[in-house]
Amino acid sequence: MIDDPPGDEPRRSPALARPYAWTEGRTAPAVEIAVEALVETTADGRAEAAYQTSSAPAEVLELCVRPRSLMEIAALLALPLGVVRVLVSDLMQDYLVIVRDTLSDTATWDERHDLMERVLHGLRDL
Repeated sequence: MIDDPPGDEPRRSPALARPYAWTEGRTAPAVEIAVEALVETTADGRAEAAYQTSSAPAEVLELCVRPRSLMEIAALLALPLGVVRVLVSDLMQDYLVIVRDTLSDTATWDERHDLMERVLHGLRDL
């Protein structure tokens, strides 16, 4: 913690590692993932999370026990969306999470409208 004047809210110390350090310098995911795609931890992912120390991938696994959108994960972890895309892509390749697209290319206008409504409600809840 940084010393604060009395009566002020405590401030968090700045992160010591840059976001790209969590992705080993990679900025592009192996698999393209939409911001609204739902990410859910698999049974293997839950078992793996129990063995991992505190790290960004472990936090993603813990958060996604309940399905969450890529955008929501980034907001909750306060990480850039690009970093979260790389982390989720890595976890997906290791079968620790599954990613469900919310719409297909043949989605109707009503399905697309419902998705936009859910995204707006989710953003308001954040």
